[in-house]
Amino acid sequence: MLITLLAACAEPTDPAGDPTGVVWELQSGTLDDGPVPIVEGHPITLSLTEDGTGGTSACNRYSGEYVISGDRIGFSDLIHTEMGCIPVEIMDSERIFLEGLTRVDRFSMGEGDLRLRGEGVELVFVALPPVPDARLTATVWVLDGLVQGDSVSSVSGDRATLELFSDGSLLGSTGCRSLSGNYVVTGTAVSVSGLEAEGSCPSDLTDQDALVVTVLSDGFTVEIQGKTLTLTSTGGMGLLYLAADLPLSPLLKVSAMVQRTVSERTTWPPKQMSLGRTWSPRASRWRR
Repeated sequence: MLITLLAACAEPTDPAGDPTGVVWELQSGTLDDGPVPIVEGHPITLSLTEDGTGGTSACNRYSGEYVISGDRIGFSDLIHTEMGCIPVEIMDSERIFLEGLTRVDRFSMGEGDLRLRGEGVELVFVALPPVPDARLTATVWVLDGLVQGDSVSSVSGDRATLELFSDGSLLGSTGCRSLSGNYVVTGTAVSVSGLEAEGSCPSDLTDQDALVVTVLSDGFTVEIQGKTLTLTSTGGMGLLYLAADLPLSPLLKVSAMVQRTVSERTTWPPKQMSLGRTWSPRASRWRR
């Protein structure tokens, strides 16, 4: 996506301020004299970067293009993922916000806030403090989405997690089976060996289980931004994770290590390297 910044050469400063490079969260808004619903736990956010605009829209993620000139701003080519959320108020919040965003034609900034206005619409945002990038290791990652080609689907079953330890071992689950294995990092690529799955899955979770196991087994690239982890494998398959504020599993880790050592399926020492950190929303399923 491209951003067009229309800067007037005769204007040395922009009296409206610079809203780019900040994550904004919607605090209030109106559309055609009615409120934009704000649903607790389902934030609406907005980011303006050199790559375009995007954020969360209560239920889905969205992105698009924008143009700025002085205090004028316009949004176009908005696209978003196709997941559904309940209760219906969440989808109403998303629909009204996205409709309002397409009407915006000017902006103003105060101390820590951003106001977008247009015909029949006003959206008031506050700046969010930057979220430090979560570490790939020493983090409990919770599965949040299943990517297949251009589509992304929600997760079912028990909470599915992934834990990568600094010694090169990993633990996880698919939502119905537990996982253990080893991994090696090379740049942003991760290869997994000795992956073992224990347990059984009901019929409605077999596809999810198979996708998780396939992505991990085939190897994947890693992208991290804030608390979001994206694993991208071959054939357009991938997994979306969110960092959880949970302790790691030391007892389970020791048990898994002993089991793999007895079965002589572990190669030591594992190799460790740091990872790059970017976020690509294109793994999701978009619609105009």
